[in-house]
Amino acid sequence: MQEKIPRNVVSVDVEDYFHAESFSDVVDRARWDSYTSRVEVNTRRLLELLATLNVHATFFVLGWVAERFPALVREIAAGGHELGCHSYWHRLIYKLDPAEFREDTRRAKSIIEQIAGQPVTGYRAPTYSVIDRSVWALDILTELGFTYDSSIFPIHHDRYGMPGAPRAPFRFQTPSGPMTEFPITTFRLAGHNLPVGGGGYLRLLPQLYTRMGLKRVLKEGLPVVIYIHPWEVDPEQPRLPGRLSSRLRHYTNLSKTLERFRNVLQAGNYTSFRESGLTATAKDFDFYAWNQRKN
Repeated sequence: MQEKIPRNVVSVDVEDYFHAESFSDVVDRARWDSYTSRVEVNTRRLLELLATLNVHATFFVLGWVAERFPALVREIAAGGHELGCHSYWHRLIYKLDPAEFREDTRRAKSIIEQIAGQPVTGYRAPTYSVIDRSVWALDILTELGFTYDSSIFPIHHDRYGMPGAPRAPFRFQTPSGPMTEFPITTFRLAGHNLPVGGGGYLRLLPQLYTRMGLKRVLKEGLPVVIYIHPWEVDPEQPRLPGRLSSRLRHYTNLSKTLERFRNVLQAGNYTSFRESGLTATAKDFDFYAWNQRKN
């Protein structure tokens, strides 16, 4: 009997607590090296959990992290996990011009590939910042050798989101070649797309909500794409100043996240993008034409 190919994906956005967009107004990038890093210990917590469950994941690594912690990048690769790119400086794409984005992405991709000795073909934008006014970035990704992206979140949000975008994997043509998009998981309720199973939504919302949402997604026959950040499993991380809303978003339920993440993984059939077989299921979609029509 042929083994069933996993259709659900687990991904990790490898960044430190002081990289989070929530604190970008109080943390100067020029001073990142002055903060006590916790990315190694927290990423290893996730690696240990994944090893216990015999699950491979895709790790989208920040170039800044890879450059300073090359042993961590090699450890991820040695565990059979896929390496992807999460930019170098963790800047919102829609605040960059094409030249800045190209150089940031090229630099990060090159660093990760040189350390790991393997190609990097997947990209995830910081804070899911591929939105209506930054879709130009997808052509640059293709130009740089990426074959897939997982940056589009089909929801309304104050920092990101493309609510009308397809919720299932889709393939489209850019001026530089084909690209496959793996949107972050949402489920439908009362005519709206709602986020489920990843990051802050896993931390902040009740587990009953998570179970209901994932059950609805699977009932539709759609793949689940979940994500987590290493700092989300670290209740001992240093506290940063910032707006009350940012602190509530960032620090709530840190002590509960690892167990919640474990529960989600145990309830599904998860693997990396590389091993998921999802590329073959992606449907052709004229993404650029759709984006122009709605704008």
